[in-house]
Amino acid sequence: MSERDGRVPRIVAGVDGSPSSLAALRWAVRQAGLTGGAVDAVIAWQYPAAAGGYGLAAAAVLEDTNYEEIAEKVMADAISTAVDPGSDVCVSTSAKEGNAAQVLIDAAAGADLLVIGSRGHGGFAGALLGSVSQHCVHHAPCPVVVIRGAGQGRTG
Repeated sequence: MSERDGRVPRIVAGVDGSPSSLAALRWAVRQAGLTGGAVDAVIAWQYPAAAGGYGLAAAAVLEDTNYEEIAEKVMADAISTAVDPGSDVCVSTSAKEGNAAQVLIDAAAGADLLVIGSRGHGGFAGALLGSVSQHCVHHAPCPVVVIRGAGQGRTG
């Protein structure tokens, strides 16, 4: 990544609020600072499968829930936790509806780097890679850096 052609290097960071995604966001901001780049922090959200309608009670609960707003709150918390307010790195944020892996792959189009955590909230405790990170490693249109969160993989 360089500014040879006058273009600012773009790093996409996947965020879901998990420890490894916070570590990935920190790493992406640090890398952007070293390379003169900018960070696009991206969070994906979806309506739960139950939104298809399994009775009136389930539908009523889902109608009152704004999943995009929840995702934006998770993103705001992640930014305030992982990004130094005095940083010179430009960090833009977006919350997109869709499958997390596909949202990240789409966001990485034209990016210089995609940075993701090794496991999100839904991962099995012993898994080295979650399904989203594994899918991104295999299908992203740019290089991918997978960051493990604090405490992951330690046995003692």
